[in-house]
Amino acid sequence: MTTSDIRQVILDIIADIDDEADFSALDADKPLRDQLDLDSMDFLDIVMELRKRYKLQIPEADYPKLATLNSCVEYLQPLLQNV
Repeated sequence: MTTSDIRQVILDIIADIDDEADFSALDADKPLRDQLDLDSMDFLDIVMELRKRYKLQIPEADYPKLATLNSCVEYLQPLLQNV
């Protein structure tokens, strides 16, 4: 899976969780929770959807690595490289 594919997967999952999410001014280096007004349950929904779609087990200790769009891509790229 390419970097842009992973980026799109994350955005698609967020759009599924919050159909009012506005990505037009999204800064890929700033925390997603702050920019998109995601709460902790929304964040867990993202993690659970990654588990469901790609069978990924993301340890709670790694959740901070999913804070920004760029950090999500960086973290997920090795995990999704053969998908």
